[in-house]
Amino acid sequence: MDHFPSQWGKPRSEHTDAYATMPLYQTLPDNIAQSAYGPMTRTQNPLVTGTSVVAFKYRDGIMMGADMLGSYGSLARFRDIERLYPAGEHTIVGCSGDVSDYQYIQHLIDSVMIKEHCADDGHVLSAPQLYEYLWRVMYNRRSKFNPLWNSLVVGGIDKGEKFLGYVDLRGTTYQSTTIATGFGAHLARPILRKRVEGRENEITEEEAIEIMNDCLRVLFYRDARSLNKYQRAKITESGLEITDPYTLETEWGFAENIRGYGA
Repeated sequence: MDHFPSQWGKPRSEHTDAYATMPLYQTLPDNIAQSAYGPMTRTQNPLVTGTSVVAFKYRDGIMMGADMLGSYGSLARFRDIERLYPAGEHTIVGCSGDVSDYQYIQHLIDSVMIKEHCADDGHVLSAPQLYEYLWRVMYNRRSKFNPLWNSLVVGGIDKGEKFLGYVDLRGTTYQSTTIATGFGAHLARPILRKRVEGRENEITEEEAIEIMNDCLRVLFYRDARSLNKYQRAKITESGLEITDPYTLETEWGFAENIRGYGA
């Protein structure tokens, strides 16, 4: 309705904007109104990001860990981001990369888990099935040139078998006994190869915790986007458990002898 008295009694004009008040969704065609915002764009760089996730198999199940920092560029902005997400009773999804995309992935996981629950057929998505689902989601978004800027680690127990898989923003996937994302792929993987690979069925929970803490400590020393505040998760036949946030003891005395540090 046109409320201006000068227009009363005149024919309606749906396709003009006499007062140059664009965009007017009610009085202008969609193509004209939306053009005021410019062309459609895609995320070119993630904004708030999380760094490495480390995971490996041990004798009783899967061990996974990550810090809790959400970095806004180089600013340590958010210090309580939980990047280990439980999906069902025997699966955990760990995430590196853009936090908002990770929240969207959480929504997708919740939706598909609720859909399975409502089917009421006694079936629950296991770790391999959730891994396949996320693989399709990530590859589909990549094919639309609108990827979800994340690297995902899916760990769990299915029918007595330990499962650990990786999916990235391009839909690239692999399964392994040890996985690390972000800087962890460069700094933590050598530690995991030396101390875990070939010994998966020998490592006790206590040793697994020690290995995990050593990896996270090295990442805190070397990765400028990490934080000394962590969560650690384990998945076993009896279920999953995610620890409360905790810190590690660090020693920076070695830095005095490195050029650019100390006196």
